[in-house]
Amino acid sequence: MPALSLRLPEELDHRLAEEAEREGLPRSEVARQAIVDYLARRERERFMAELIAEARVGYGNEAVRREALELAEDGVATGNGALDRIEGREPGDSWPEEGERWWK
Repeated sequence: MPALSLRLPEELDHRLAEEAEREGLPRSEVARQAIVDYLARRERERFMAELIAEARVGYGNEAVRREALELAEDGVATGNGALDRIEGREPGDSWPEEGERWWK
């Protein structure tokens, strides 16, 4: 396993040592876990940013938006009262009209 050497401000080093003591782990393991968590969070953030950007582009295209709504309507089982309630509709209500936002 490759080694990494870094300098930490005194306060951060103190906090790292305290956390390692609380967890009963070496400081290097606490730092390793923090790096893994940080990298995973950043990857999720980048993925979500890309997903949102694609959704905005797709939803901005009227043909794509219309097709997505048609697919969603086809995929929703008729009489799904639980889904209706979650989405703020009374059971049996229709989907929002064109241009109306379902996420209000």
